[in-house]
Amino acid sequence: MRVPSGRGPSRRAVLGAAAAVAGTGILTACSDADPGRRTGHGGHGSHGQGGASGPDGYVDPAGREVADAEKKRGRGGRTREVRLTAAQTGLDLGGPTVRTWAYGDRLPGKEVRVTAGDTLALTLANHLPRATSLHWHGVALRNDMDGVPGLTQQDIKPGADFTYRFAVPHPGTYWFHPHSGTQQDRGLYAPLIVEDPREPLKYDKEWVVVLDDWVDGVDGSTPDGVLAELSKGMADHDMGGDSGGDGGGHGGHDMSNMADMTHAALRADGSPAPGPSRMMMGATSGLLGGDAGDVAYPHYLVNGRTAKAPTQFRARPGDRIRLRVINAGGDTAFRVALGGHEMTVTHTDGFPVRHTATDALLLGMGERYDVLVTAKDGVFPLTALAEGKKEAALAVLRTGGGATPTASARPAELKGRLLTADKLRAHESVALPSRRPDRTIRLRLTGGMAKYDWAFDKKPYAPGQRHPVRAGERVRLTFANSTSMWHPVHLHGHTFALAGVRGGPRKDTAIVLPNGTLSVDFEADNPGLWMIHCHNVYHAEAGMMTVLGYRT
Repeated sequence: MRVPSGRGPSRRAVLGAAAAVAGTGILTACSDADPGRRTGHGGHGSHGQGGASGPDGYVDPAGREVADAEKKRGRGGRTREVRLTAAQTGLDLGGPTVRTWAYGDRLPGKEVRVTAGDTLALTLANHLPRATSLHWHGVALRNDMDGVPGLTQQDIKPGADFTYRFAVPHPGTYWFHPHSGTQQDRGLYAPLIVEDPREPLKYDKEWVVVLDDWVDGVDGSTPDGVLAELSKGMADHDMGGDSGGDGGGHGGHDMSNMADMTHAALRADGSPAPGPSRMMMGATSGLLGGDAGDVAYPHYLVNGRTAKAPTQFRARPGDRIRLRVINAGGDTAFRVALGGHEMTVTHTDGFPVRHTATDALLLGMGERYDVLVTAKDGVFPLTALAEGKKEAALAVLRTGGGATPTASARPAELKGRLLTADKLRAHESVALPSRRPDRTIRLRLTGGMAKYDWAFDKKPYAPGQRHPVRAGERVRLTFANSTSMWHPVHLHGHTFALAGVRGGPRKDTAIVLPNGTLSVDFEADNPGLWMIHCHNVYHAEAGMMTVLGYRT
């Protein structure tokens, strides 16, 4: 079901947006799966189950072309079997206790670790009150295992299970989460670490760092309630006027005095629920330009803990530590620094780059960076500043005695050298060879806060709307952002190179700045139907998703 672009009372959203109990209806464009496909039970995957709905002439996600590509990836290696349960649970975030949905009883979910060349066979048991799915973010896997209901598989219904089985081709830092409505903005996410059997890096310890913004279960809020409130838009509330096009503007009104507004929260069926929800102004981000985000989250987390009760990582002075940093947030970019330390970036989105020194990193939602640090003697804050939102998450590196840094710790490195993806160059082993594109696909990012009508080319997501490519082509995607907000765009099933940078890094998620343009190139070497979408959970659910389809 698509959320309508209504009109209503908020410029920004939402600390305690619509109150709803866990288990209320999921708002998703992908819930109406093709009835010809069936949910797996008892560990059965989707191989051989009928095709996706939509126009003819495209590769079937479970078709011969997909199977042939998988055979080339799946030679050798072992099979790693994992069982995972998605269920309602209570979580302690380091003080605040919330009721949410998670994988097991921990946040993040327990990491899955395999070696490149292995086959992963993970069975997801759905103990949630709603259908779910599982997407493998950044992995160039077989199409019918990509986890997009209504496109590559059927929903996993409550009480059912489904086995995702696929060869894992590339080493790197990845993660997994649902592709069902706003479920990713609950506790349903975990790292996927793919080890390199010929690992070239030398280090003593490894620290997986997962960043998140949190609203679920706080004062009755759920991500579905947040989306419902955002979807009302702000065009007619007191400021009057229209946003004036795609820019998401304010109708010419000064918003500086609109610091705190209230209005009735909603139940899942749209009726009023008890208690007000506080509407908070969003901040602007000088670096990303325009608005920092849509949601004023009450908590920001590192590995499931708030800054007032941070997780601690122990090492010895002189240890060389590999940090794998993942932004699992729904609506927040993070600026990350380790107090007193320089970081050496070695990978972005799983692929190696020429080693580059920096003081701080900027990660949009869905992005990952691997860095090396040499640990000093003492206690040091790893601070993840919510870019443009003024709050921060915190973890601690401890190699000796000393007091634990407070939640207000802001290491000087946050204001030092800041690394963004365009400053990196691909390692020669993975650099995309220079070649003129065979096909260019231009996508305009449209919409705004006024109607909350985020989309590509003003067309809300529909599985049957596809951008055709053919196997073997070099494809250029050009994203032209006509909105006043930044968007992290993510391509499923492939990695791309930043086309505007000679020897640009290989990535699957990249930031498009407000009123800016980003071009990326990739090889069409993985047949199927693949999503392209904004990795802001709420923008995607409002309609900023589309499909790249291989022609037969």
